[in-house]
Amino acid sequence: MKLALHWQILIAIIAAIIAGIITGTDTSILGISFYAIYAFVGTLFLNALKMIIVPLVMSSIITGISGIGNSENLGRLGGKTILFYATTSLLAILVGLVLVNITTPGLIDGQAAGDQLNLGTDANELAMVVEKVEGKGASDISDVFLRLVPTNVVAAAAGGQMLGLIFFSLLFGFFITRIDKDKSDVLKNFWQAVFDTMMHITMWVMKFAPLGVFGLVAKTVAATGFAAFSPLLIFFVTVVAALGIHAFITLPILLRVLGRVRPGTFFKQMSPVMLTAFSTASSSATLPVTLETVEKDIGVSNKTTSFVLPLGATINMDGTALYECVAAMFIAQAYGLDLTIVQQFTIVLVALLTSIGVAGIPAASLVAITVILGVIGLPLEGLGLLLVTDRILDMMRTAVNVTSDSAGAVIIARSEGEQTNIAS
Repeated sequence: MKLALHWQILIAIIAAIIAGIITGTDTSILGISFYAIYAFVGTLFLNALKMIIVPLVMSSIITGISGIGNSENLGRLGGKTILFYATTSLLAILVGLVLVNITTPGLIDGQAAGDQLNLGTDANELAMVVEKVEGKGASDISDVFLRLVPTNVVAAAAGGQMLGLIFFSLLFGFFITRIDKDKSDVLKNFWQAVFDTMMHITMWVMKFAPLGVFGLVAKTVAATGFAAFSPLLIFFVTVVAALGIHAFITLPILLRVLGRVRPGTFFKQMSPVMLTAFSTASSSATLPVTLETVEKDIGVSNKTTSFVLPLGATINMDGTALYECVAAMFIAQAYGLDLTIVQQFTIVLVALLTSIGVAGIPAASLVAITVILGVIGLPLEGLGLLLVTDRILDMMRTAVNVTSDSAGAVIIARSEGEQTNIAS
């Protein structure tokens, strides 16, 4: 019987810890150190993730946005839905940003945890990282928006300037719906085919995640022992706390104030959906259960659920956006970087934009995090650390994503005059 991916990754982490402790950095076989082997395997996996970034993000955003624009409900209902989803995602990101600045998981006793995390923060490399990040920073907020509009979209893709590429993809997807139907159908079919292909490639790459995790974790443990796990534990707790605040404080307030419904009853009805999302770590796979529960048990009309929930599974990723923000800040802190308000605003903006283009499949947010790190100028080496805790956090943030989708359906239904079964 084939083990599920999360069990494979867990076994890989345990094996990596044992292997890293036993071999250290000096033990070798046939003249090749185990440490070099770990580094090779881990780097190969990271390279595979980087390889799929541009086509996956572009095709995901273009197909999602072009699908929205094609809907007959894009008017009032669509406007409300997009506004609600953008608002909740922004609130989630801000919760994560506040918490990560309070807990500072990337710092140990006020000092950057880069050495403990084996990020290679020697003086020369750290100076290069700082210079690169400062180059990505801005003297004022207008620079952030200037980077939204690339002078050459191909060069932007080649240079990893994903902020401009995302904006271009949003425009491209929107204006596909404004041309003749025959031509727009060709483009939609093309980008849908690209997206489907990239999904298959992504899932294929993720089959090697246990090996990649093994190499990255074993390399870190071999170099630092257990010192890396202290900041990782704080990072894990920070993300879980932020997800909890958003799911059980922010969303209930919105349900009570905007939806005028009973949050307790909402969560009682939604518990099977949340458990399904947690177990599958896929908002797309959970969508049939979400549709049935919100329509039959909560009492939202089919007109609302059939538009709001599929759209939410495509563009509304509160938990994912929150996680991306905390992860980027964690890695920045580990490098000893004191990000300015503008640089943190950049993280918020990119997290919000990339969450739109994150596919509803397990571990897809890892691709989005590489986008954020590239935009602010941080090395992708830190991404390997996140794989240690990513699977369980992926399950948690997916549950939050689906809960937010459902809350949006209820609130929008109430704004349309629907009563539902949980009205207060």
